[in-house]
Amino acid sequence: MNRVDVMVAPVVGALMVGTAALNGVAGPAGYGLLVLSAAALAAHRRHPLHVLAVTSVLAACYVLAVEPEMAATIPALITLASVVRHGHRRASQVAALGLVAAMTGGYLLSDQPVLAAVKGGFLVLGWFVAAVAMGIALQQADRRALDAEHSREEAALRRAGEERLRIARELHDSLTHTISVIKVQAGVAVHLTSKRGEQASPALLAIQEASGEAMRELRETLEVLRDDTVALARLPELISRMRAMGQEVALTVEGNTRALPASVDQAAFRIVQEALTNCVRHAPGAQASVLVEYGKEEVVVEVSDTGGAAAPGEGFPGGGKGLTGMRERVDALGGRLEAGPAGRGFTVKAWLPVEVTAGLTGKALPA
Repeated sequence: MNRVDVMVAPVVGALMVGTAALNGVAGPAGYGLLVLSAAALAAHRRHPLHVLAVTSVLAACYVLAVEPEMAATIPALITLASVVRHGHRRASQVAALGLVAAMTGGYLLSDQPVLAAVKGGFLVLGWFVAAVAMGIALQQADRRALDAEHSREEAALRRAGEERLRIARELHDSLTHTISVIKVQAGVAVHLTSKRGEQASPALLAIQEASGEAMRELRETLEVLRDDTVALARLPELISRMRAMGQEVALTVEGNTRALPASVDQAAFRIVQEALTNCVRHAPGAQASVLVEYGKEEVVVEVSDTGGAAAPGEGFPGGGKGLTGMRERVDALGGRLEAGPAGRGFTVKAWLPVEVTAGLTGKALPA
């Protein structure tokens, strides 16, 4: 319960009770209605519609049974602004018209002329219009604050991406230079050995092959870090590359495909990409399958293979970095990740909540 509302409720109650005491017409029942209405005001932010219904009924009972006093409608006025702020304009209109009718009836029951009663009702309507305007202003202020928060988040993501690319370039430049020297030296040694009619040692050949593979992986890593447009829509392209490398991969898409928030779309693609990469490294020749399932509140991605799962420390649970990165992505989105051996193979499955945020929509995966 909001601390400000807890403080406002007794102040409003004291104001209404004091006004009723000055008028001198409210009995115990009337004071009881005012106190109950003020007490309900304490919960108007958490349950605006319920509090509006309670305060409107209590105000109507007071103005019809006791006196047509505007002060009795203060809790309803405050709650009306809160209801509009939460986007329930129709409910606010019904409550306002109901109270205007009740106030007009209260004037008529107090022997006021019809014209005076109607004027009094329209005066009350003006106060309710002002409350609605206040609610609209608060709603717009909330939206501006939310937009500003999104802008700050996007700026932070952009700065993080720029820093990531800078680090990648520095690592690429420094590491590729050193590895290139190693590869050249190993190649020269192999060439000189061949010229002497000798067979190159297995260790030397392994160094040459490993340095070449390291160069290729560094280039691929840099390309990945440069590319911020990854999304599930690129899964067919990824799977085509895997098939070209000799890896059998089947893709299944279930549910109604649709655009996802960019953060969810990228995380889902990266999880599939990393899982397939682990499959190639640790279960070469295995058959892999990729499942993407679109649900109402989440998207599920699952990658499984039929080969032998690697031992801990080789990229799977227990020591590798691949699953650690996947878990970090899933945890950042409030999702869930399960990974482990399944028969002779290995399965990675992630549940990613889909909460579409303005400015963060992605692309739908082709059916």
